Amino acid sequence: MANHLKNHAMTRKTLIRGLLAAVGMFGFGFAMVPLYDVFCQVTGLNGKTSNTPYAYKNSSASVDKSRQVTVQFVATHNKEMPWLFTSDITEITLHPGEVGKLSFTAVNPTDRQIIGQAIPSVSPFQATNYLHKVECFCFTTQTLKPGEKKVMPLHIIVDQEIPKHITKLTLSYTLFDVTELGETPSPSTP
Repeated sequence: MANHLKNHAMTRKTLIRGLLAAVGMFGFGFAMVPLYDVFCQVTGLNGKTSNTPYAYKNSSASVDKSRQVTVQFVATHNKEMPWLFTSDITEITLHPGEVGKLSFTAVNPTDRQIIGQAIPSVSPFQATNYLHKVECFCFTTQTLKPGEKKVMPLHIIVDQEIPKHITKLTLSYTLFDVTELGETPSPSTP
C-alpha cells in the first residue's frame, strides 16, 4: 500500500510539472510576437520602418551635396492579395536631405472591391532609422474597386546623419489584403 501511495504521489508530481511546463511554453510562445516587435523597434533589426509621416522642413541648407545615396524600390504582394503592384521606378539617387518623389501603382484585376495595406521594410537594417517617408500610401489603407487602377505617391528623404558607409539601401513594400478587417487605420498609427 505504501508503494502504491508513493507511486501515486510521484505520478501526480510529474503530471503537475508537465502541465506547468506546457503552460509556460504556451505563455512564452504567445509573448514572443510582441517581444520580437519591441526588440526590432529598439534595435532597428528586421527593417521595420515607421508608418507615420516625417515632419519635413523645406530647407536646401540641410541637403548634403557632398555625397549620394541610392534607394532601390521593391513592390511585392502577399499571396492572398490579387492586385498588380509596381513602382514607377526601380531606384533613385539622392543627396541626403533631398526629397525624392515617385509613385507606386496598384491595379485591382478582380470583380470585387478590395482594401489593401502596404507594409514597408528597409535593408540593410542599419539604414532603417535614416529613411524617412514624408508622404506615403502606406500610412493608410487603400481601397480599389473592381478593375480600378490607382497611382499612389511616395515622398522620401534620406537623413543627413546616415552613416557614410551606407551608399545603397532598399525600400520594400509588401501589400496585404485587409478587406476582412474593414476600413481601418494603418496598424502602426494610434
